Order: sequence, then structure tokens, then C-alpha cells
Amino acid sequence: MSGLRVIPTWRHGQERLYVCLTDGRNLAWYDREAARINLLSDDRREDVLEALGPFITGPVTVGPPPVPTPAELARLTLHPDDDLAPNRPGEALLVSLDRDPAPSHLLRRPDPRHRALTAEQTVGEALDRLDGAGWHALHSIPLPGGDRIHHLAIGPGGLFVLHSLYARKQKVTVADPMVSLGRREPYPLLRRVRADADRASYALTAEVRPVLVLVGPADVAIPGPLREVRVLRDTEVEGLARLGGLLKPADVEALHAMARDRRVWGAPG
Repeated sequence: MSGLRVIPTWRHGQERLYVCLTDGRNLAWYDREAARINLLSDDRREDVLEALGPFITGPVTVGPPPVPTPAELARLTLHPDDDLAPNRPGEALLVSLDRDPAPSHLLRRPDPRHRALTAEQTVGEALDRLDGAGWHALHSIPLPGGDRIHHLAIGPGGLFVLHSLYARKQKVTVADPMVSLGRREPYPLLRRVRADADRASYALTAEVRPVLVLVGPADVAIPGPLREVRVLRDTEVEGLARLGGLLKPADVEALHAMARDRRVWGAPG
């Protein structure tokens, strides 16, 4: 017996099997999706292969870990305080509600932040489910002046800024650039959505397309053509995974590595 342990872990939705010594030091890891065993040292090659034998399915490549790509190096050197990837959907609203709960005398009416949070969480969770299809999503991206982008999706189909709007059981009318919920006064929300996409395009030096996502609407009316903006229901967000042919996997990773850096957006820490 080699005395090695095989420990399964999950990274970015993918399983890796690490081969460790009894003191916890890693000797190698097996990436099933890439069909590759990465050896940190060739001295224990045969022992590693023996330990992984019951887990290997099909032919595999065995060798030293690949040289990190520029995107991987950028991610490794990014300070945790500047990394936006851990942001939860609605992160800014969660922080706001935690720091400044609604005063008790206002509790007779729902705090609008709760509805906005529900919308961002619904859309954010749908985007996060695209991870296995080669997409990355960032949430609650801070911008100078206190503004923020609700969501940024990066994948084979390109880059999209998504603005979440709570519309539960209401009729929504979208008449460019105005949006109205039920009987409320319409307001020019599409200008905001386009402006967010323009700011993202400037920050990332890449084309970013604007999307308005309506969460839980009873009905959606779009009486005329819309300029550039795509309007989706929250149940249609995962359909973005069907889009492809614009970005290669390496481009997706490089753009994600750039976008997750707070400094790229010019916002204070």
C-alpha cells in the first residue's frame, strides 16, 4: 500500500480528486473533465496512479500542471478585497438592509428593498446555474457615484448586463425608453439599462449588450421595437446558455478575470 489518500473536492462546479500524503500535502490531482492527472512531483508517479486507479475512467494524460494562463495569474494575484466574484446576488441590498433596517414606524408598508432583493436573487440564481455551460456571472458590481450593475453574464454568447425588475403579478408595458408596472407612472428605465451596458463596455473594452429581466410578471406588452435592449422574463434567463459562437473559452476566462477586479470599474473599495 502506498499510504496515499484520495480526497474529492469541488471547484467552480467541477470535481477534482486530490492525492495527498498522510500529513495532508498534495502530490497530484485528477481533473476528470480534462482527463488529466497533474503531478506536482514525478517521484511518486506510480504510487499516484495506483491510488487513483479505481477512479480513472478512460484514457488520461499524466504530467506536470499546465502553465497558468494570464487570466489564471490575474485571478491568483487579485487581492480578496478587490475580487467581486464572491458577491452574492443583491449583495449591495443585503449590506444595506443589514446596516440600515427600515424603522419600525415604516413597517406598515413593505420596504421596497426587499422586493428589489427578491428580483436580484431570482435572476442571480438563474445566472449562476449557467456555470456548467461555460458561463460566468458577477453580481452587484459597484460603479463610481454609488451606482451599480445588478448582474454581468459572460459566456460563449457574449457579454450581457442584466437589470432585474420586480414585477410580481403585474402587467408590464415596455415602450422604449419607458417602462410601466400596472397603473404606475411609466419611467425611462431602458435608459438606465443601456447606460449600464455602455459603462461595462467602456470598462471591459468589449461589446456588452443590455437586458431587462422582469421577475414574475402577469403579462408583458411591448407595443413597438426596442433599440438594442432585450427584455426577458426571469424564467427565460437560462435560455442565454443556448447562445454561442462569439467567445472562445479562453476569451470568456480572460474577460471574467478582468471583470471581477473592482479596480477595473473605477469604484472605491
